[in-house]
Amino acid sequence: MGIFSIFGYNFKHHMRILFLLVLLSISGFLHANVPIDSLIYVLESTMEKRSEYDAQKEKRILELKKLLNKEGISQGQAFFIKNQLIDEYSKYIFDSAVSYLLINIQLAQEIQNREMMNELNVSMADIMASSGKYFEAFDILNDIDQNSLSVQLKVKYFKALIKTYNEISFHSPCTDFDQKYSNKVIAYTDSIMPYLDPQSEDYLAILEKKYRDGEKFSKSLEINTHRLALSEMGSRVYSQITYERSLLYRLMNKQEEEMKYYCLSAISDIMGSNKDNASLTELALLLHRKGDVDRANKFIKFSYDDAVFFKSELRFKLLSEILPIIKDAYQFKIEKQQNRLSVLLLISGFLLMALIVSLFLILRQVAEVRKKKNELFKVNKQLKELNKDLADTNDQLQFTNLELSESNHVKEHYIGNFLTICSDYIYKLDRFNKKVNKQLANRKIEDLFAETKSKKLIDAEIKEFYENFDKAFLHIFPNFLTDFNQLLLDGEQIELKSEERLNTELRIFALIRLGINESAQIAKLLRYSVNTIYNYRVKIKNKAKGERESFENEVMRIDAVKQ
Repeated sequence: MGIFSIFGYNFKHHMRILFLLVLLSISGFLHANVPIDSLIYVLESTMEKRSEYDAQKEKRILELKKLLNKEGISQGQAFFIKNQLIDEYSKYIFDSAVSYLLINIQLAQEIQNREMMNELNVSMADIMASSGKYFEAFDILNDIDQNSLSVQLKVKYFKALIKTYNEISFHSPCTDFDQKYSNKVIAYTDSIMPYLDPQSEDYLAILEKKYRDGEKFSKSLEINTHRLALSEMGSRVYSQITYERSLLYRLMNKQEEEMKYYCLSAISDIMGSNKDNASLTELALLLHRKGDVDRANKFIKFSYDDAVFFKSELRFKLLSEILPIIKDAYQFKIEKQQNRLSVLLLISGFLLMALIVSLFLILRQVAEVRKKKNELFKVNKQLKELNKDLADTNDQLQFTNLELSESNHVKEHYIGNFLTICSDYIYKLDRFNKKVNKQLANRKIEDLFAETKSKKLIDAEIKEFYENFDKAFLHIFPNFLTDFNQLLLDGEQIELKSEERLNTELRIFALIRLGINESAQIAKLLRYSVNTIYNYRVKIKNKAKGERESFENEVMRIDAVKQ
């Protein structure tokens, strides 16, 4: 089967799947150390293409039916086409396979072809055993005279008996009957062996099972590897061989390898439109035990849909025991996640309200500072006019200047407080974002978790914080850069980029000018480490014209708005 057919035309989207399946399709890579997560990813992608594979199956069936309805075909040709339809339906739709078998059995009876009747009855027994109808299978096989069978048909007859006893032994609830049926399997296996070619698939499969039952795992693996090399992904043989390899690894307590070959078997089942399958169900059980209830629920529902389509009583019975367990675990997880999401939404709502209140308070403080600044500007203008007209009021002017200085200090305090509140809130948002992300890291919950995991919101807030700080500070100290550079040695002056108002070094000393002198507090405001702030301060002091110990005192003397 063409491996490219599962990808459609979206090459880029499925490149990873294509690469893995190409590896898995080459016998030399069958036992490569492919991670189980990658195989599950391929399996899930293949599951999404189920309808395409089924469409290919339906197309083959439709072509056969067109041939069957074609005028002028002989009875022998019709019989042959119906046999092909039986083969297509045998693992696809149980009822249809049985229906065509009955039609061909009736035709064989009409023409009194005993060999043909025996072959069809063996096929009927085989499909009955697959669907759990063991007694019907036994009735059919017991009515066949094995001594009248050809060698080739005798092989099929014994295989049907072995399969029936194997199935009933595997699903038998009673240990005594289990041993009885197992002995029957051994007896019929011994009967069929002389008729088989030692290099045939049937012979190798029986030999592998003997080694497996005898706990000779290395020999069993060796034969299984040889069988895999001769099979093709998408075929029933490949699906069966990989399923048997999983059973072998289960006996060896190698769960990762067991899951790996359940994945390969399930992929092959889907590619071959094999609805009577067990690998995906077994994989769902293992994932449920490992705590991956999402995938377990997804896989068991997929298996259930296949069972509904195939109409197998046995598969329904097995799934009816497993489905409620996985479904309940999945429902419990969903409810738990919904409760957690409700709590997170409440917390987010509370923080949003806190943000609105904080912004309201900050804006009110900014308005008060702006109002005070305008009042100070008017007072300063009036003082200058009074200074020209009233030279004898110098003492009063000095007193007024003291008041202005005090008011300026209040203004600076408000700005410092405003900046502190903004920075603290950014810090809280960052901490909350990390907390939410940690809670949701094990499982994504739609876009909410992806958004909370991102740092874009924090980065944007920090950027806006810097812009607001630069704007507010330079509004009060418009000549700060010029005055600051005058304190530095020639050639060591700071030059800003065209889009910058202040850089990190200037922001540090701007905060010092506002009275925030502790490196820890500066680091918290500017979102740097304490060591980084310390290094910047030392670096600038080393460029000072005067004494480096008094450099920050000189910065404190830089004036505010100059007229």
